[in-house]
Parts: sequence; C-alpha cells; structure tokens
Amino acid sequence: MALTKFWVIAYRDLVRNRRRTVLTLLAVALGMMVLILMSGMFTGVTQGALRENIRLNTGHLQLRAESYEVEKLSLLAKDLLPDSQTLAAQVQTLPQVESVAPVLWMSGILSTSRESSGVQVTGVDVTAVFHAPIRDGIVGGSYLTPDSRGQILLGSNLAEEMGIGVGQRISLAVGTSDGGLDEGIFTVAGLFDTGIPSYDQNTVVMPLAQAQTFARTGERASTLIVTLKNQEDTDSVAAALQQPGIKVLPWQELNGLFLELMQTGLGFYYMIYTIVILVVAVLIANTLLMSVFERTREMGILAALGMKGRQIMVMVLFEAMILALLGTAVGFIFGSSVVSYLAKIGIDIGNGAAAAVEGMALGNKMYPVFAPGQALVLALFLFAIVTLVSLYPARFAAKLEPVQALHTL
Repeated sequence: MALTKFWVIAYRDLVRNRRRTVLTLLAVALGMMVLILMSGMFTGVTQGALRENIRLNTGHLQLRAESYEVEKLSLLAKDLLPDSQTLAAQVQTLPQVESVAPVLWMSGILSTSRESSGVQVTGVDVTAVFHAPIRDGIVGGSYLTPDSRGQILLGSNLAEEMGIGVGQRISLAVGTSDGGLDEGIFTVAGLFDTGIPSYDQNTVVMPLAQAQTFARTGERASTLIVTLKNQEDTDSVAAALQQPGIKVLPWQELNGLFLELMQTGLGFYYMIYTIVILVVAVLIANTLLMSVFERTREMGILAALGMKGRQIMVMVLFEAMILALLGTAVGFIFGSSVVSYLAKIGIDIGNGAAAAVEGMALGNKMYPVFAPGQALVLALFLFAIVTLVSLYPARFAAKLEPVQALHTL
C-alpha cells in the first residue's frame, strides 16, 4: 500500500472524532507554546543580565593589581594600581579599545539625620564613555563635572529609601588607605536611574579625583575597566595587556559566578522541558489508545482483508505524526508571536523583585528573546518523543488477532 494511502486513512480516522482531535491538537500546541515561552524567558533574562552587567559593572576587561580582592574593596597601596591615568592612556592606544575608565571602589556609610545605610562608593572619571549609563540615567539634578567638589550622585532607589532629595547635604564616611576613617559632608548633585534596581539601590558616585583625595590613595585606582569595540577581541587584547604585577581579567572570569548559575539554571529548564514534552506525548498516546479500542472491530476487518500488522502499525503512527506536526506547527507560530510581542513591551516584575536578585544586573522589566534555532530544536524533540511514545498504541493495534477483533462489540 502506498504511503499516501496511509496518510489519507490516518486523516480520516482523526476527523471522525473532531472534538477529541481538536482538544489533543490544542494540548500539543499549548505544550509547544509553553516550551517556546520558557526558552524565550530564560534566554532573554540571562542574555540581558549579562549584557547589563558588562555595561554597568565589569566591562569586557579589567586590569587590577595582583593582590587586589574585589570582595574586600581594599584601599591599601599594594592592592591598588599605581598611576592609573598613565596606565589608562597606554591601554587606550590599542585600536580594539573603545574606552578605558579608572575606578576607585570604597565601602562607605551614608547618613542623614534619621538613618544610615551601607553603600558602595565609586570614584569615576566622569568623562569616560563607560559611565554613560549613569550620565544618561540622570532623573533629577545634574551630572558631575571633573572639577566637582563636595558633590555626589545617588541611585534613585537609594535616595527614595532614605528620603534624600537633590541639593540635600548628607554625611558620608569611608575607610582610608592608612586604615583610618574619614567623614565628610556632601551635596547631592543628582539622582540616577540606570534601570537596574540592584545597582541603583546601594551606589554612590563621585569624581575620581575627589574619591582619591577622600580616601588618601593618591593617583591609585582599584581597577581599569576596559570596553572594546568588538567583544570577540577580548582574548587578543587581554594577551596584549599582560605585564608584571598586573592581572588582566576578561569578562568571562569577571562574570564567572553568573555564568555558572546560568548553566545550573539551564539544567533545571531542560528538566522542565522534558516534563512538558512527556505530558504531551502521554496525552497523544492515550488518545491513540482510546481510538484503537474504539476501532478494534474495524481493525479486525482490515486484518481479515489482508492488511498486515506492520501496515496497521504504520497507520496508527501516521495519526500520531499528524497530531504532532499540526499541534507543533500551531504552537510554534503562536508561541513565537507571543514571545516577539513580549520582547517589545517587556514583563514588569517591579523594582523590589529585581533588586532582591543579587549578583545579576536584572532590570525591573524582563524581555524574552525568540531564539529560532532553540525553538526548532524543541519542536523536533517534541515531535520525536511523541512519535516514540506512540509506538505503544501502534504495536498494540498491530498485534490484534483478526478473529478476536471481529468478535469485539
């Protein structure tokens, strides 16, 4: 019997009970939609968080003193880069480099008349391209100038929590390079909103020269943050910047913890993908098994007329393949449409939820990303598993004895 005949018979068997067929197709389509939506959410969140962390925190490369540990935010001379401006100028000469930003990090305590809060104080070169997200994110007051004195910027979330406004004078205390503690009164020149609540909630920004004077570090800096014109040049630039006493950290190492978490999260997502696919596959297998029970007498007649067991098996498998193909196609179309729409408008998760996630530059909106390649792999995997599981009802139908099947009511 020609294969086209099997497709025709399988199609007619499915349209015989339209309601059950439509419900089964709907279940397959919904399963495919869920898979694409989950894939888009995971891809969007992880890619977005990594991109924002590189943009705001790490850059593509960082140069630090070999003994510097970022967790301690040390201000000791041996842990800082000497003459950071000269070193920055040398790095800037490389053609692959877009910008170089010397940064001095300090732990501090921000105080008002009512409350205090632990913060990270960041001394920045206010003209550096790397700090454009802060400059462009000013929502109140004004940005700093290189010669600003006694002025700082606060994240909008931090200012809101502490009830601080533009122009207000506040107290800021930091440790110094000689192991002491210094406190100063500063004026809030502006408030910034980078779109990353976890960053805006605990960051105080001041000009690099003022930070170096405040912490008594001279011309030293905690790190040089390097951004490249092309991220693929990271390894070659890192090799060119190697020199004694300085360690060069690429973005992969700077975001190592996040990348490990992403791999762990991907494993959990694969488990959920598998569960969804198995539920859909079992549903189709159950539908086909019910169809076989209802058509036992009919299959007995076909067997008595000379249809072989393997042909009956192929007929049932074709029914499963039609259900899987149509359901997957419909789910693929609607799933990709939903993800593409959400990618434009985003999913609002609120500042509180975004700020609660540590170690990730997570915005208050999540933007899914439709990945055609991954969606196609999921669709093929769904189709393959559904076809594999359908072997059971197909083999059951193929093993029916004609005499017993004909006597079935």
